[in-house]
Amino acid sequence: MKDFFIKLFMDVNAFLIRLTNGRIGSKLGTQTILLLETTGRKSGQPRVIPIAYFLHEGKYLIVESNWGRNKHAEWYLNLKKTPRATLIVNGQKILVEAHEAQGDEYARLWKFAAERHPPYLRYQEMTSRHIPIIVFQPLNT
Repeated sequence: MKDFFIKLFMDVNAFLIRLTNGRIGSKLGTQTILLLETTGRKSGQPRVIPIAYFLHEGKYLIVESNWGRNKHAEWYLNLKKTPRATLIVNGQKILVEAHEAQGDEYARLWKFAAERHPPYLRYQEMTSRHIPIIVFQPLNT
């Protein structure tokens, strides 16, 4: 049932962000939300979800916490297969290439993200899996 309400919330929020070019739905508490468009790893079809992000040193960061669940989010699995994606920020489409932070980069970015959104620490305690941080580099086109 929890998954149903999370999906419903995300669908409604994505609709509002698209409808208003980000004026409604792109700010939730302390978090800023963008739309992430990936390519479905099985279907090959575009998949769009609203998700919290940070802007850091000219790159976009997304913490794949999946609300502290023990499974990875579908968008993360999609990016593992096809790392090129589109971010929609305030109505602007940005083509990006994604990579997963590792080692020192991960440690630095985890500290950055957790300081700005402390619930990530609780999510890490709730799950047995490592919570990835995905770095999105805008592509010059």
